[in-house]
Amino acid sequence: MSFKKRLNRILEPWEQRRISKSYDVVGDIAIVRIIEATDEEAQKIAKIVLQSNPHVKTVMQQAGSVEGERRLRRLKWLAGEKKTETVYREFGCLLKVDLEKCFFSPRLGFERMRVANQVRAGEVVVNMFAGVGCFSILIAKHANPLKVYSVDVNPDAIRFMKENIDLNRVRYIVEAVEGDAKNVIAEKLGKTADRVLMPLPEKAFEYLDFALAALKPAGGMVHYYDFSHAKKGVDPVGEVERKVSEKLKDSNVAFEYVFGKVVRPVGPRWFQVVLDINVH
Repeated sequence: MSFKKRLNRILEPWEQRRISKSYDVVGDIAIVRIIEATDEEAQKIAKIVLQSNPHVKTVMQQAGSVEGERRLRRLKWLAGEKKTETVYREFGCLLKVDLEKCFFSPRLGFERMRVANQVRAGEVVVNMFAGVGCFSILIAKHANPLKVYSVDVNPDAIRFMKENIDLNRVRYIVEAVEGDAKNVIAEKLGKTADRVLMPLPEKAFEYLDFALAALKPAGGMVHYYDFSHAKKGVDPVGEVERKVSEKLKDSNVAFEYVFGKVVRPVGPRWFQVVLDINVH
């Protein structure tokens, strides 16, 4: 029986309104979103999740939004094994992660693959906000880059990234680099990249000049992610394009938007947007 059908049998309609009708599954851990539920209600929901998905061994409640420089979310154990570490499989890659110590979203899988499919043979890629290495490893496994520099400021993310590099046998392609992307590019990776990834919407705009500095003198592609609040009838992609255009013009570079789309909604009238920017 499906999760929604079990909810309908066990919870009243007014109770269901406080629960997201879907939940994230990362490896064998399910993460549910519940608003103002009692402990008893949360336990009911956790049992429904376990009954609905035989692959799930742990149910966690997201107790707050993603926050802080390391993009971490507060989790509360509800049922099953008491753990936050798991292995997630995505497009033939193994991604080990601790969900309390590292940011990870299974909802970006198709976006990661979209970018990986664009990488050409022999490219050098700089991933400025790499987390546990999701984008970097998919690129290494599904494209033929010369090198992927995978940068993150979170030492826990770097630790898991190194494990993932070994798990996926891409040690000679992906290099884990711990540090703030600003400093790493200024000290080591200036003018090295054919392609730069900026999968941290909270900081991408602030770091855009450093993405440009990482590109080779001939230019290259920047995959830029941002959040946009758009009123009804307003195009969120266009809003981000206008903001980024002003900054790029101030940087005195030639550029064109090759592609732009809403990756996903993240709140009422809030959207995560990606722009593929060809800088030349």
